[in-house]
Amino acid sequence: MTMRNLNMKTGLTLFALISLIISGCQPQKSSIKPGEVWEDDNGLFINAHGGGVLYHDGTYYLYGEMKEGETYLPECNKSWGGTRVDVTGVSCYSSNDLFNWKYEGVVLPAVEDDPSHDLYKGNVLERPKVIYNAKTNKFVMWMHVDSKDYSKAAAGVAVSNFPTGPFEYIESFRPNAGVWPVNAAEADTTEGILARDFEGGQMARDMTIFVDDDEKAYQFYSSENNATMHISELTDDYLRPTGKYKRVFPGRKMEAPAVFKKEGRYYFIASGCTAWEPNPARSAVAESIWGPWEELGNPCIGEGAEKTFTSQSTYVLPVQGKSDAFIFMADRWNKDDLPDSRYIWLPIKFDESGKIVLEWHDEWDLSVFDK
Repeated sequence: MTMRNLNMKTGLTLFALISLIISGCQPQKSSIKPGEVWEDDNGLFINAHGGGVLYHDGTYYLYGEMKEGETYLPECNKSWGGTRVDVTGVSCYSSNDLFNWKYEGVVLPAVEDDPSHDLYKGNVLERPKVIYNAKTNKFVMWMHVDSKDYSKAAAGVAVSNFPTGPFEYIESFRPNAGVWPVNAAEADTTEGILARDFEGGQMARDMTIFVDDDEKAYQFYSSENNATMHISELTDDYLRPTGKYKRVFPGRKMEAPAVFKKEGRYYFIASGCTAWEPNPARSAVAESIWGPWEELGNPCIGEGAEKTFTSQSTYVLPVQGKSDAFIFMADRWNKDDLPDSRYIWLPIKFDESGKIVLEWHDEWDLSVFDK
């Protein structure tokens, strides 16, 4: 290469860089780098934790908790032993390729001046999930809402006419008040947490929403002081439980549920309950949404598997346009600097027996599903 050509190339590179800075655009990404800093179209950290992704009309929408500051000990710490963080709102980002994300804003903000409101900044909002209802043409957001002392343990619901909001908060409630689960044993109806909460509704903390092929929707949530998972069928408008629900994984103390369907079988990924500290992931499979669910063990393999690669599950995302391609979504929590919590997205594979396999990748793209 001649000096003249080198100077021309260098000049063009500098021009391109200057143009990039002036225009405010970000370099286009073409891969996923788990655990690295992920920036939006403004060059800012993507701040959408504990969330999920909705695919609608050719666009992916990522929703999650806006995190600020650090965790701190709540009022109930002596009895509960955990840490918590204030409500700051639910954020939304959009993408056409899962690599480059546009910031769409805070679609459900915290309430600043009403301490009685569920979304008051001093309360708790976790794990927002958005689904689309084709019958009502509404976008429905479910979330875990709680009080300062974590005693509320309720589900919250909001709706919008658009995927980018704003969302209107409707109400919170404990699911299935005055209704027994379809598999309640006689002893469950006379003693224990299930019986205690019968009239007021069952506790609902870490949760996800799953929409089946027939458009029926279900809420999976940690209940009974996080000891047992519940599966609750939702009404046709996705705004309330129908009253049909089932206890699954009794006494297994699971949280952070994520659910997906492959070739007619239902798969489940979750974690144990160790607050902000990572633990081995868990997985299960069933022929019916109602079970019976067969536990498959920790799906992670290789270095870091015993702590789910220092992360906790949030959602499983089906990749559009690719058959049976799914992405495991998780958060690597940084309790001392919550906005700097990182995202761990990994391709889901299956072994010869049909078990889920999660293996670490420093960098990957969607071509991994073609192999």
